[in-house]
Amino acid sequence: MALVELIRNACSELSWDCSTVTLLQPLRRLVNDTTFKLDRLAFAAMSVMGALGVGAAGCPDYSTYSQTPHGNPSAGPLGLPFMRPNPACRTFNSTSVEKVILDMNARLKDPDIARLFENTFPNTLGEHSMSGTQDENLAFIITGDISAQWLRDTGNQFAHYHDLLSIDQELATLVKAVINNEARYISEYPYCGAFQPPPESGLPPSYNPWADRVVVNPPVNNLTVFECKYELDSLCSFIKLSTSYYQATGDSSMMNANWLSAIDQIFRVMSEQSQPSFDADFNFVSYYNWTGLAGSLAGSVNNGGNGEPKGYTGMVGTSHRPSDDLSVYAFLTSANAMLSVELTNLATILDHAGIAPKVSVQAKQWSQSIKEAIYEHAVSFDPVAISTHGLGSVYMMDDANVPSLLSLHYLGFLDRNDSTYVKTKKMLMSRQNPYYAKGQNFSGIGGPHIDAWNPWPMSQITNIFGSDDDEEILESLYMIANAGLGLIHESIDIYNGSEYTRSWFAWANSYFSEMILDLAQRKPYLVFNSDEPYRPGQ
Repeated sequence: MALVELIRNACSELSWDCSTVTLLQPLRRLVNDTTFKLDRLAFAAMSVMGALGVGAAGCPDYSTYSQTPHGNPSAGPLGLPFMRPNPACRTFNSTSVEKVILDMNARLKDPDIARLFENTFPNTLGEHSMSGTQDENLAFIITGDISAQWLRDTGNQFAHYHDLLSIDQELATLVKAVINNEARYISEYPYCGAFQPPPESGLPPSYNPWADRVVVNPPVNNLTVFECKYELDSLCSFIKLSTSYYQATGDSSMMNANWLSAIDQIFRVMSEQSQPSFDADFNFVSYYNWTGLAGSLAGSVNNGGNGEPKGYTGMVGTSHRPSDDLSVYAFLTSANAMLSVELTNLATILDHAGIAPKVSVQAKQWSQSIKEAIYEHAVSFDPVAISTHGLGSVYMMDDANVPSLLSLHYLGFLDRNDSTYVKTKKMLMSRQNPYYAKGQNFSGIGGPHIDAWNPWPMSQITNIFGSDDDEEILESLYMIANAGLGLIHESIDIYNGSEYTRSWFAWANSYFSEMILDLAQRKPYLVFNSDEPYRPGQ
């Protein structure tokens, strides 16, 4: 359908006279009209935005917008820019989100931290290409500067909105539609973690050069799948988002046939990937493999794309870590820790809703057996090993992406004062971790996804979640605040603090504001003008 037709149809739906307005004016009205719901008009609007590059007069693409400073600088010594687009160019507006920003700005004692929160808290909603239909109950959320929906990223991009879902119906409707869309993805391709827009959106699929000349088994359709790296934490993130939605809203209609099918597929993957590489007769067992052909950007993976052989541990194997890098050994401790926690949460919401009791029993059993296996094969090394193949070897390191070993407290697996966690955390934030790096102005944990001298601000955010030490928390907080353009970037060069990767990294922005809200509750005196805690929606 031509752009003019899309706009005329949208105008007709709302009984607008579009005879004297520009192409962009009705589109802005579509996005900002108070009566606008997540119906078929959203897809039309976002299709037009995509076709126009979200860039007709005054509405630049945010990937470009985020690369340079905007607005008046904050009043603090850092003078951080205002990185939110004009309200008319935002893809989703929420009065409850804006109220949290106003509440926090009135309380935060440092105007630079207030500006960072103001930029990051609404980032997933206000600066993303999103689309949804009320009829189909589908929504598509990009991860930032990459036009694809990652299961892991969306599970984290909405975490800091949890307390608002019970009071903001439109926000809750959006999250429910994200869950339903992801359930459909998982039902068809449970081994994949990143997806193209749903066909109902009318949005074109994106070309991913890193998926070009890559052989995946089971085979995938790249018109649906953006990238099919099997990352166990992606499936955990779907359960995490589902749990958050139900706990906040009590809406069990989320648990429809589509969602239950996705849960069934998750358990199938768990069963398949917990098995050893060789059966009793030394037949090689492979349910999923992934490797690049000659000339591919992805590169080849040994053993026909299956990676290192594994034994049986009781944990669930994964091909890739949450950083999108290959897991050296299949049994990734942090992903299994997240899985154990989220399976318990899954059982809790199923029991509360009175739905799928057999699945609940299964979830509890898996959760407990995985937890026991983690303690036997990873925690027993003290500090904790990041991965093992179950055949006597372990890998000692950590990278920045959550779930990580550093995030074992954030995940709900270990208490921050647990002696094993304290010892592991100390090792990870030191030279003993091969991917810890320290420069004059920035330090932290990175990973092979970029290189060894580009630690990620995400690791310092995780460090704050795992700390009770006020001095350590403030040191990490201001290290983050000093890095970048008023947003949380992917990584920072320790040799040149002005060099960073990904100006727009939505997950990291959400994670930062989630951390500030955590401090607002457990250590308000560190960031507020008073010792009075604050929680959104209360």
